[in-house]
Parts: sequence; C-alpha cells; structure tokens
Amino acid sequence: MNSPSSLPPARQVAIMHRALAWSPPLTQNKTQPLWLRFERRSSFPVSMALVPYDENVLPALSKIHSSSAEFHFASRRLRLAQDWNRLGVAAVVWDAAVVLCMYLELGHVDLKGRAVIELGAGTGLVGIVAALLGATVTITDRKPALDFLSANVRENIPPDLQGAVQVSELTWGEGLQRYPSGGYDLVLGADIVYLEETFPALLQTLEHLSSENTEVLLSCRIRYERDERFLAMLGRLFSVREVHYDEQRDIRLYRAVRIQAKPEL
Repeated sequence: MNSPSSLPPARQVAIMHRALAWSPPLTQNKTQPLWLRFERRSSFPVSMALVPYDENVLPALSKIHSSSAEFHFASRRLRLAQDWNRLGVAAVVWDAAVVLCMYLELGHVDLKGRAVIELGAGTGLVGIVAALLGATVTITDRKPALDFLSANVRENIPPDLQGAVQVSELTWGEGLQRYPSGGYDLVLGADIVYLEETFPALLQTLEHLSSENTEVLLSCRIRYERDERFLAMLGRLFSVREVHYDEQRDIRLYRAVRIQAKPEL
C-alpha cells in the first residue's frame, strides 16, 4: 500500500506498529476467526490495525523491512529502495501498486503521450512504470517522502526519459491551484483509500484533477466498511466500476470517470 498521503510519517509508523503488535500463540483454535487467534502484546485495539489478519498477509509483513524490492516491468529490471524505519508505510511497495503496474503493462490503458498524475506515490513504482510505458507523469506525495521518491525515479528512469517525469509535493486538498484543473488524462492511485479522515480531501483532489475525459484508476484492497463508503462517496461525482480483480492478492481495480453535468435548460 502506498502511503495515506495526508498523514505525517510518524503517524503512519504508529499505525503500522499497532498492526504488528500481534503474534500467533503457540496453540491456535482453527474454529475462531483468524484475528482472534492472535495474542495481543499491546493495548491498541484490533480496529486500529493497518492490515487485515489473514494467512496471505502475515508472511508478507516480513518483507517491509527489506531495503529494496525488485520487479520486471516494461522490459526493464526495476529496483525500488524501501525505507520503513524512516518513512513507514510511505516507503514500502504494496500489492496494490504491483497489481496496478501489471494492469498497465497489459495494455488495458493507452499511455503513449498521455498526461498522468499519481497520488500518494510512496516508492513511485506505479508512476515509474507509467513513464516507461510512454506517459508524461507527475509523481506526487507529501514533502517528507519527496527526496526518497526522487531517488527511486533517478535510479529507475533512463536518462532519455527523465524529462517525462516530475516529482512534486501534493498534500490532498491543499495547494491544488498548482495543478491544472482537469488537466490530466489519467489519475493513478494505489492503496490510497484507507483512512476515513482523508476521504474528503482525496475526493476534492480527484475532482480538481479530473475533467469529463479523465480516467481515474484506483487499486486497493477493500478491508472495511469505510472503504466501501469511500466508493459510494466517489460514485456521487464519478461513474465507478470495477475493471479487474486479482484474486491471489485480493486487490481490486476501479475505473472512475466524472459524471457529465446536465446542461441547463
């Protein structure tokens, strides 16, 4: 999951550590829901966990402390630095980003020469892949993540394509006048739908960046009812449909296009 961009890194770290404060007891009751089979080692409530507790997630948590992650997209070997200790969830490659990159590489979206912006980019994997596939990309996140993000871009974008990528600060709902209203062909977001307190600002940002011809692609794991509520909120402004489901990773991709305003009579 890329970073919930409106949270300070310290808050992100605190939330993730709440998720990691559980460990399996020596004996598990297989008839219980999985999250009940864990022995709590802190006073944080289970509702504060960043990730759901299932068999697929627990092994993956061991990867977040790795200093890098490697992928092969757009006929290139990519090596993305990760820095969980310093930046928390903003600096880890999550499944939603990988699935979105796979979807783009399969050609479901024409990227050649298109103006693309990625929100809550984290490591920058999605934006990097979009650029390698021919798009002109603005890769955004909060200011604390920009140096880290820029380093990943420099490392993975060849010199002849560096001019097609811009790394820029964007906190959702703030300073939107710096970005052209409706000025993008495609808006990308990987695992940015998570914290309910960020939903109004994220919706405001999506509305500002999108024209009636803009496609929004959101890749996410639907964990809680609040995630469904966000999709319902989005549906008041955009026509939303699920276009892909990765069953292995439990990741869903949604395509959203702004609803055309009814002409005045």
